[in-house]
Parts: sequence; structure tokens; C-alpha cells
Amino acid sequence: MKAVVCWGAGDYRYQDVPEPVPADNEVVVKVKACGVCASDGKCFVGASAYWGGSPPYVKAPVIPGHEFIGEVIALGPGAGEYYQLKIGDKAVAEQILPCWKCRYCLSGKYWMCEKNYVFGFQGGIDDGGMAEYLKYPRGSLVHRVPSDMPDKVAAMIEPLSCAIHAVQRGKIELGDTVVIAGMGPLGLGMLQVAKLKSPGQLIALDARESRLEVARKLGADITINVAREEAVKKVLQLTGGYGCDVYLEATGVPAGVIQGLRMIRKLGNFVEFSVMAEETQVDWTIIGDRKELNIYGSHLGPYCYPLAIDYLYRGVVKVDNIVTHVLPLEEFRRAFEIAHQGLDNAIKVLLIP
Repeated sequence: MKAVVCWGAGDYRYQDVPEPVPADNEVVVKVKACGVCASDGKCFVGASAYWGGSPPYVKAPVIPGHEFIGEVIALGPGAGEYYQLKIGDKAVAEQILPCWKCRYCLSGKYWMCEKNYVFGFQGGIDDGGMAEYLKYPRGSLVHRVPSDMPDKVAAMIEPLSCAIHAVQRGKIELGDTVVIAGMGPLGLGMLQVAKLKSPGQLIALDARESRLEVARKLGADITINVAREEAVKKVLQLTGGYGCDVYLEATGVPAGVIQGLRMIRKLGNFVEFSVMAEETQVDWTIIGDRKELNIYGSHLGPYCYPLAIDYLYRGVVKVDNIVTHVLPLEEFRRAFEIAHQGLDNAIKVLLIP
């Protein structure tokens, strides 16, 4: 089969690789669509956080891609019964392959698995969806998807599950002033899910007017272009000088963290979602002595896939304005470039094998 294979930072090749074969309780799908995540772009350009971290995120060679949807074409012994699947079904696997042996997996916190095998990052263990076919290995968390859900919608299940988890971590109360920084695919998903919590003010931040326009269409009460306005000053004005109750950080840049610490109120809830390409330096006195903030990390989308599938299927969360580009798999370099640089008002870019 054809696949994109990462051999190193900047060294990605479109090549022939063996087709996957399912063993016991394994599923093979024909990939219908695979999204290009911001992390894919950062890996491609060689961001040190992905290649030089401890441990590094990427272990090449590996087929990238963790935002996928597939059609079942082969079931290993026992897989059909175990996952309640049949040939021809649409199915998605959660982005992490838990080890089911560490203290986190054994206590139900599988998304924090000590092994941290995420599709598309560890070669030989968890190849991803930028290929014609993909295997969901034994131990995967697999969910059936309605057969009439369009592929470009179903490919957004993974990002939306992450967005749902982040909003849950923010503990939004009725009437809260909620700020979401970064109107990329994740931020726009968070925006729509946060709207379901009935906040008093839902404020979207971004430096691109085209993305703020989408945010307004999807429910933002107020949008602030951080490249043109003093966002901290504006939020303080809107909250009587106190600051927002909840701040969700999805910008992927250090400035988004620093900005949030300045505009959030005392005792507020700060949710950090982004994986940064560089370190962020902040004054921790703000977190403790000055504001006594509640700082919540947000990792993956645990227990959120059924909600994401339901919201997308019923149109509670809309992605028509979020999926902006669809390219064939062989044009992966162009797709990465468009996604990473945000060319042509891109938000979410999909690859179709």
C-alpha cells in the first residue's frame, strides 16, 4: 500500500509499505480521511519539543496521522464480537493505545498511560492514518461510527473529543465569562462545546480575522483580534476589572499562556491544552500568591468519543466551516505547508488516500 512515512525531521516520504494484517482482536480499516494536526506540522519542521524531548514524541520511521476515520475491511479472530463490528462498518480508534498494565491504565485513567503510545508517533508500535490502510492493534479503544456520517465530518471525531475534554476540565458554571484563545480546529470545537454550558460571555481570541469570523458564526459572543487590540485590557473592561472566570489555552504559542495568566480573575480556572514547540516562561507568583489559580492540564479525549460522535452526527457541533482543505495523500507536503502556515485561510486540512 501507499503511505507517508516519517524517517526524521523534515524527511517524510510517500512510499510503498506492507499492508497491515489483523491478528486476534485486531481490526484493519481502509482509511477514508486523515486530518493534519498542528503537531504533525511541528514534527515535520523539526520542533525540538517533539524530537528532542525526554522522551521524544516521535520515534521514526513511523506513519504519521492520529485524526482518522476508516471502513472495516478485515477483522482478526474475535475482533468482530469484541468490538461489535462487521465488514463495511465505519470505525474510529481513540488516539492512544493503552498498555493496560501501568497504574494509570489499571485505575481507569488510560489516557495517561505510562507508555504513551499514540497513533502516528511511535514506529513499529502505533503507525497512523496517513496511509491507504490502518490497523487498530489489540487493546485499542474502537468506536463504531454511523455509516452515513460524511468522512470529512467523521475525521473530526478525534479533535472534537480533545475539545470536549478540555471544556470539561474548565468546570464552566452558568453565567461564567469564558475566554478561548486560539481559533484553530481545537479552539473552534471548544467554543461550540463551551456554548452548551451556557456561559454568560463566550469570548474568542485569535490573530487572524478569518478565524474570528468563523468563531462568530459558531457562537462566540465577542471576538478579539489579539494582533489589533489589547486583549487583556478588553477582557478586564468586559468583566468590571476582575478578569475572566475560565481561560482555555489552544494557541500553541507561549504568548497565549502569558496572556491568559494576566486576564484571568483570582481563583479562576486555567486550562492548558496546547503542546508547545518551545518552552514557556511565566511568573509563577501570579498562579500562587497573586491569584491562587486552578491550573488544569488537558490531554487527549478520554471517555469523550461517544459524545463527539453524537454531537457531530446530530449537528450539535458543526465542522463545515472548520474543514477548509481536502487534498490527496500524495500531496502531503503541500497539506503540511498549508496547515502549518495557515495558508489560504486554512483551518483544518484533510488528506484522502
